[in-house]
Amino acid sequence: MHVAVVGLGAVGTRAARQLASTDAVERVTLYETQDGRVGEVSSSLGRKAHVGAGTPEALADVDVVVLATPCGTHLAPARALVGRGVPVVSTSDDVDEVRGLLDLGPEAEARGTAVAVGAAFSPGLTCLLARLAADRLDRVDEIHVARLGTGGPACARQHHGSLGGVGLDWRDGGWQRRAAGSGRELSWFPDPIGAADCYRAALPDPLLLVPAFPGVGRVTARLAGTRRDRLTARLPMLRPPHPEGGLGAIRVEVRGRGPAGISVEILGAMDRPGVAGGAVAALSAVELGAGRARHAGASGLATLVEVRPFLRELARRGVKVAEFG
Repeated sequence: MHVAVVGLGAVGTRAARQLASTDAVERVTLYETQDGRVGEVSSSLGRKAHVGAGTPEALADVDVVVLATPCGTHLAPARALVGRGVPVVSTSDDVDEVRGLLDLGPEAEARGTAVAVGAAFSPGLTCLLARLAADRLDRVDEIHVARLGTGGPACARQHHGSLGGVGLDWRDGGWQRRAAGSGRELSWFPDPIGAADCYRAALPDPLLLVPAFPGVGRVTARLAGTRRDRLTARLPMLRPPHPEGGLGAIRVEVRGRGPAGISVEILGAMDRPGVAGGAVAALSAVELGAGRARHAGASGLATLVEVRPFLRELARRGVKVAEFG
């Protein structure tokens, strides 16, 4: 299998490393605009890694392409690749960009290819956990996602801006637009993270979860933040972000009806978002590149991959799921 990775930030570099260590992958072609970065990463990955020439859209023999560049740069290359019938894995968590990528669904379906949208930590792993929890229920009524932490600098900037945007809630068959930074909820994440205040934010998880769970009554997504985060969200970042954030976590709560009546399933995960996001993106690329996507078109991972085998392989690579009792 030949995989191209475009963008070598915290997520892209981890995805490339995961791919280079995967037996089914024979070649990993790397693309990065930052001078010197592509050579540095290529030399650290060994014989499977190669520096890309030209643009990834022009590769003649690539089986799948991972787009891990900053948000806002995925749609044009994804459109070009889909036009050639090449599967695409996007790690973007920008609301408008996710909408645009989902709109590629009809063309991808017509060409018999797949686009994995939001295939990182959140969205991505959150979609997988929602599906795992939902499979334990007879009917899904509500899905609530919470997220804490950032990956690399681009992720930190996106996190900063999302608390100053507009949050999307799905309720009773329609979208509700709410001010980001509102709706404070105390959410409990896996130890040692513990509890954190979470707020509405411009997060794309509901856009991916609503079509994946027909008939769901309510879907929300919240982001952990401090008072300073909320106050400065509409201003430029006061200081440059760190090369990579610390520990992050996600929490997915699914409510519905099971064999014993009303039931609530709560799953979570804790890791550095760049590490976990890179692993999710890499495994998504392996699944799509091997032709194991469950359907053609553009969607989140909740419907695109077989969830249990995917999560077992993630656990083998160190990204494990926590269950709340």
